[in-house]
Amino acid sequence: MATTPRTALITGASSGIGRAMARWWAARGTTVYAAARRASLLDELAAEPAGDGGGRIVPVTLDVADEARAVAAIQALDDQCGGLDLVIANAGVGDPTPAQLATWEAVERVLRVNVMGAAATITAVLPRMVARGRGHVVGVSSVASYAGLGAYSSYCGSKAFLSIFLQSLQVDLRGTPVRVTCIEPGFVRSEMQAKLEGRAPMPFVAPAEQAADVFGRAIVRGTRRLAWPTVHAVPARAMAWVPAFAYEPIAQRLSQPQVAMAEEALARSKP
Repeated sequence: MATTPRTALITGASSGIGRAMARWWAARGTTVYAAARRASLLDELAAEPAGDGGGRIVPVTLDVADEARAVAAIQALDDQCGGLDLVIANAGVGDPTPAQLATWEAVERVLRVNVMGAAATITAVLPRMVARGRGHVVGVSSVASYAGLGAYSSYCGSKAFLSIFLQSLQVDLRGTPVRVTCIEPGFVRSEMQAKLEGRAPMPFVAPAEQAADVFGRAIVRGTRRLAWPTVHAVPARAMAWVPAFAYEPIAQRLSQPQVAMAEEALARSKP
């Protein structure tokens, strides 16, 4: 996709990176279908000035955790707009699920959105894109996909799935006009990141607007995989090569604030 897409669907657009990306693409002339569960936040987003590029933001209430309905809704939207040029699977959740507290209910909640929801979003109209010879699908994974972090087995595992899933799609679609991009953010300002504010070390947190600009430009270039900010991506990649006897004690110690957060959430949920 060498030019700005005519239409784009972005999930998880009510806050954080998704919201910033919706504004970024609309400012460049794209009709953005901003999808999320929280309709009121989407309405606020759609009411904001989109810039002089001629684009606009159309709110779409959508829960990717209900995969069958999400696929049907995306396909209907594809019919309605004459074909989506860009689909960005950005919706995600990052609740901690430490082993000692990880109920299936908690684990499933993360996997339902980050694995099933993301895959459903990406593949909903992918065969149609191949058939019409144009289109671009993007998945927002994470640098957390490189190594298992303490307390975040479900999150790290789900993002590892998404990165490899997208890489496999790139293999399948090599030589076709349809492009696939994997975005792997580090610490970016978001609701998910805000939950950990003051609890764990998070150096150099990037503004969502800056992330949207970096990711948007990468998508326009057709970049296949981008991990950013680099200051987070490099050490995250290095962690995968550290021997377990050295890595695990450090990772376990760093995970204690997340374990405490999970314990607090569990206590609040009890009657």
